[in-house]
Amino acid sequence: MIDTSAFQGKKAAYYTLGCKLNFSETSTFGKMLSELGVQTAKKGEKADICLINTCSVTEVADHKCRQAIHRLVRQNPDAFVVVTGCYAQLEPLKISKIEGVDLVLGSNEKANLVQYLSDGFVGRDKIATHCTEKTKDIKTFAPSCSRGNRTRYFLKVQDGCDYFCTYCTIPYARGFSRNPTIASLVAQAEEAVREGGKEIVLTGVNIGDFGKTTGESFVDLVKALDAVEGVQRYRISSMEPDLLSDELIDYCARSRAFMPHWHIPLQSGSDTVLKLMHRHYNRQLFADKIHRIKEVTPDAFIGVDVMVGCRGETPECFEETYEFLRNLDVTQLHVFPYSERPGTSALKIPYVVSDADKRERSRRLLELSDEKTQAFYERYIGQEAEVLFEKAPRGKAMHGFTKNYIRVELPAVEVREEYDNQLMTVRLGEWNHDKTALKVTLKNG
Repeated sequence: MIDTSAFQGKKAAYYTLGCKLNFSETSTFGKMLSELGVQTAKKGEKADICLINTCSVTEVADHKCRQAIHRLVRQNPDAFVVVTGCYAQLEPLKISKIEGVDLVLGSNEKANLVQYLSDGFVGRDKIATHCTEKTKDIKTFAPSCSRGNRTRYFLKVQDGCDYFCTYCTIPYARGFSRNPTIASLVAQAEEAVREGGKEIVLTGVNIGDFGKTTGESFVDLVKALDAVEGVQRYRISSMEPDLLSDELIDYCARSRAFMPHWHIPLQSGSDTVLKLMHRHYNRQLFADKIHRIKEVTPDAFIGVDVMVGCRGETPECFEETYEFLRNLDVTQLHVFPYSERPGTSALKIPYVVSDADKRERSRRLLELSDEKTQAFYERYIGQEAEVLFEKAPRGKAMHGFTKNYIRVELPAVEVREEYDNQLMTVRLGEWNHDKTALKVTLKNG
């Protein structure tokens, strides 16, 4: 039983690290607490409750999580501090020993966060750690479709992963692949429309695996969501190349609301390294998927994840990756240096890349990414495009994205409050001052 009176008038501070899925979940936690009467603490206000949603994708992420916990405890000395997320699942005892932490929730338990919080917040007598130990026992699915402070909604369609790539701890942190029904997701999308949402991003750990729990398919989900009236735009956050079917590519190309925007993890352009990683495809399959997308959707923005410096990536293997990507028609590279993760089988691979080489490889790929992104943007200068604008800080420029994910900037002098969350036609101009967006003018401006 939840004692709602204990939460009335309380203030909460939230801190999220990691992926879009984490941000979506934190936003949902905030909404749940708001319904109990908890307000979000404003900047400078002391919070009664602090919630930190953690990431553990790299050693750096672990370090940032610990820093965030210490900082929030220091800033809010009397707060009830809750830590959840991937780092909490993997290192619950280590986190529970951090001074000021009151509650640690693993991946299975965060679905019942409000009940655990109610029990602990009222009692306040000892540190509680609730964490399912075995991956196979992480079975709950915590629904999430939330906007937070952004214009876009993030709809969690899947959780967990069955792939066990050699460098990755995510299956241990989030459990095996699982998903809700299409009907429940359609209902959440319809609720987002009633709240004024126009764009929804589909998030998850391995969303192409959707359907393992319910016997449905990701393509069927896409078709059902496409039929939801009022949603103007959908984006798919990330799709494994071996799960990216031609049927899905072709459907999205002609769909009503799915945008010409893909994010596809490559990790390496060397077949040797892909085998060491235990990835489920080779570079030829990846190239075929890119070619298919560009064939049916020439204007598509394609983002690609690349990991550099993993064990086994010799200089020759990296050069294979660089040349593969240089000749591939993709738009942007998300480059990550490999980080050793305890308990992963990658540690058995003998060839180790130095930190200096990781930095140099990252630098080269980031330069290549900038060249590709700038060339893509410049193809559209002078053209008209439809943009969904996002709320701008008072007195600042307003930003938004075209259908194919070109970031645009409307000068502060032209910004009107009513443009927030509105689809508007603009003319794409030259680069802004730091080359992070194209300046635009309103079509009738």
